[in-house]
Amino acid sequence: MRTPSANNLTPASFSEDDFSYYFSLFQDTNSTDLPPFSDSMPRRKRRVADDDSNSDPNLSADPSSNQVADNLGKKKNKKRSIARLLTSLAALDAQEESDRHDTDESERRDLSFLESNHQQKTEAMLDYYSSMQEHFNQLDESDTIRTKRTRLAATAAATTVAAAASAAENSAEPASGGTHHRRLWVKDRSKAWWDKCNSPDFPENEFRAAFRMGRATFDMICDELRSVVAREDTMLRAAIPVQQRVAVCIWRLATGEPLRLVSKRFGLGISTCHKLVLEVCSAIKTVLMPKFLQWPTEPDSVSSIKSKFESFSGIPNVIGSMYTTHIPIIAPKISVAAYFNRRHTERNQKTSYSITLQGVVDANGAFTDVCIGWPGSMPDEQVLEKSALFQRAAAGMLTDTWVVGGNSYPLMDWVLVPYDHQNLTWTQHAFNEKMADLRRISKEAFTRLKSRWSCLQKRTEVKLQDLPVVLGACCVLHNICEMRGEEMEPEIRCELIDDETVPENPVRSATAKDKRDSISHNLLHRGYAGTGFFS
Repeated sequence: MRTPSANNLTPASFSEDDFSYYFSLFQDTNSTDLPPFSDSMPRRKRRVADDDSNSDPNLSADPSSNQVADNLGKKKNKKRSIARLLTSLAALDAQEESDRHDTDESERRDLSFLESNHQQKTEAMLDYYSSMQEHFNQLDESDTIRTKRTRLAATAAATTVAAAASAAENSAEPASGGTHHRRLWVKDRSKAWWDKCNSPDFPENEFRAAFRMGRATFDMICDELRSVVAREDTMLRAAIPVQQRVAVCIWRLATGEPLRLVSKRFGLGISTCHKLVLEVCSAIKTVLMPKFLQWPTEPDSVSSIKSKFESFSGIPNVIGSMYTTHIPIIAPKISVAAYFNRRHTERNQKTSYSITLQGVVDANGAFTDVCIGWPGSMPDEQVLEKSALFQRAAAGMLTDTWVVGGNSYPLMDWVLVPYDHQNLTWTQHAFNEKMADLRRISKEAFTRLKSRWSCLQKRTEVKLQDLPVVLGACCVLHNICEMRGEEMEPEIRCELIDDETVPENPVRSATAKDKRDSISHNLLHRGYAGTGFFS
């Protein structure tokens, strides 16, 4: 027997099988379950009974036959009531389905209409925006053309007036010679200080005190950068000489003075001085860094550096001493929390922001590798992992060599650090004493770097994205001064204070740990260790 579906329950399609299915659900139902139908047709029941009694006179005479006839009539009435009920339910379901279908069709039509209207409005707005954009572009082009024409006309008029004035003066005073006239649109600024410093009669010691280097070193730098920073004269103004351009940058780095004071000393505009500082720093990083700041790769240079380190420490295969310092900056507009220096803030009781400068120096205190620009909140071990030095070691270029660092770095196959646990043995004390001598080389180099270039001691006006170029130029100039034997005045020496952080994993290599124990053992028993640990 199949189960009828709601879509098939219509008055016209209600079949005998459907009736039999629904009747089986009500077989055990008494006549009291449908009181409305039994009460609504009393006359029909009597008529059926009369018809039955008239059709068969023998049954009317028999009471039992009459009772059977009444039961049959009741069953027939119940079937008819159930049939009417099911027919009504089927009709209601069909009507509900038809209403739902009409509603869905209406909603689809409305949605299609709304989408069509939205598409038309969008196309209209895009067309309007395109036309307005073309109109504005035409206006901008016309304004640009008008401005260019105005400038050309003004330039031609100024040139004509200047030429006429020069001709008139030359005709009036022929004996005065060709006098240089200041351009009408250039502000007159005094260059007396720079002219005095640029004079050959200027004392050498005063020149070194002003620019942190001698005149010979300054001229060498100017000659190296001439092809990059030199500019040609124009019809309206003379180009700034190369010596003055380089002097503006070096003076700014050496003194850290504000740009307005630099502008007054050199007779240039403030924006011009700022532009010159960035241009010369970029030229120093591009031209001079490959010559004066490079990681040693030649076997002779590597062997020379290792022998120098071993000669005064007794530790073999040391190729560099590493240190990380912080450069103060103004609070940046983005990622403020990353540049917040908690340790400097707690020590100075003043909110501090900084970037890191990690460097490796050779036995002479010259930088061989620098990593600049990571936020000040980053510990030293993470700065090391972000550096090119770490990538060089991962590529296997630092095999059988040591880079000496402090306790803020982890012990690795190529990074050698002191013992940091309690109750050290005499051997370990001796090793730490020699490690302190090696680390002092890098710390002294950073001290001279910050003392020479005072801009690193105070918050600079340079933007954060331009600061790595400026710091790289300072490191290159430091190397040039160190290689050429430029001495630093004692009165400009500053104190270097940097807090050491504790690495999460102090020992990252068991092999390096064994090698460190072997080195410390050899230092004590070969007589290289001192006696400072006894005091």
